[in-house]
Amino acid sequence: MTASDDTRQFSLETLKGERARGETGTRADAPARAVEDDFWRDARVVMPPPGKASVHLRLDADVLEWFRGQGKGHLSRMNAVLRSFMEAHKR
Repeated sequence: MTASDDTRQFSLETLKGERARGETGTRADAPARAVEDDFWRDARVVMPPPGKASVHLRLDADVLEWFRGQGKGHLSRMNAVLRSFMEAHKR
C-alpha cells in the first residue's frame, strides 16, 4: 500500500456531522482548540524512519499511563522493552 492509497479527504461539514453523531474515534473528553491560519504555514509531512511500522495497539490503561508517566519518548521505551523481550526469546 502506498501513502496515497491511505489518504482520504473529508469536508469540514462531513467531519462536524460525524462528530455530532458520535461516529468518530475521538474521545468525548478530547480537548478542542481553535487553530489559526498560520498554524499550517510551516507544516510538513514527516515520514516514519525506515524499518518502522505503524500499528494500532490496544494496551491496558495502567500500562500505557505508566509508560507515559516516565516522560517524553514513551513509545520508544515501549519499543525498547518489546525488543529486549524479543531478543531474550530468540536465544
